[in-house]
Amino acid sequence: MTKPHGRKTKQKVGKILLESHQKTAMEMLEQIPDEQLVGHLFSHFYHKDELIKFRSIAAMGALGSRMGQKNMEKARIVLRRIMWNLNDESGGIGWGSPEAMGEILWQSPELAMEFKSILFSYLDPDGNYIEHEALQRGVLWGIGTYLGTNPKDLNETTKELLFGYLHSFDPVKRGYAVRALINAKCLSYSLLPENIVTDHYQIEIFTGWNFISTSISDMALFC
Repeated sequence: MTKPHGRKTKQKVGKILLESHQKTAMEMLEQIPDEQLVGHLFSHFYHKDELIKFRSIAAMGALGSRMGQKNMEKARIVLRRIMWNLNDESGGIGWGSPEAMGEILWQSPELAMEFKSILFSYLDPDGNYIEHEALQRGVLWGIGTYLGTNPKDLNETTKELLFGYLHSFDPVKRGYAVRALINAKCLSYSLLPENIVTDHYQIEIFTGWNFISTSISDMALFC
């Protein structure tokens, strides 16, 4: 049973995630003790509103990095919880977890050294492959987020797998694969498959605190 002060804090976190300005929201979240904030952010990964879900993921990235600077073992515990959420034995689905892993790792080189291979492995059929079709979107997003600041960390296996998703029947996966390959600086417009160049499907892309709507073909113009 949730304690009264726990419910109050959860409600407070929910209101902060509705803030229109990211800097203001992040500063307000920092006023909540890290150990309390972790659980409440995790709970918002399951929010029915995609904007709140992604904002909680972004906030978890900042929190995980901050915890790593204070106490590396506590930050590792957060990442192990993310990994458990993605384990079949957890009994859950793990919504938001691979995205959050990408957010934490791009902000913490120390944690990335330990966990980036695990993030990549969720895309690999010979690794810790995530079979859940919808959750694969989160893996692609998390990897793409990490590659945005660490493009040189993309290995050949993951690169090949990302190129394979350009032909996915799921337009969101196609778009997220384009984003990841652009962030890794290994996608040339002249070498794009025709189905991407002419793909006018509109998808929502999270930009750090809000969404923008764009077609996959327009995304490809940034190669």
